[in-house]
Amino acid sequence: MDKDTLVKYGPVAVVVLAIIFQWNLFVTPEKLESKHRLIMEEVAKNYVTKEENKSQKEELRDMKTKIDKIYDLLINQKR
Repeated sequence: MDKDTLVKYGPVAVVVLAIIFQWNLFVTPEKLESKHRLIMEEVAKNYVTKEENKSQKEELRDMKTKIDKIYDLLINQKR
């Protein structure tokens, strides 16, 4: 690089670097890890896992069959 190019584009490079550091455009690994942990906690608090969902569906299916049996017994007793 010659001196004229450096003098011409140097201030622009300094301004770009200042904006990058001022606006925190690059994230540090520590900040990324803490944000990831926060997101995972929110997801765990608001959503269920596949296994929990499957067990709840099975419980509902069992309850439905039991209710159907009770309903059938009540219908048969009225006759």
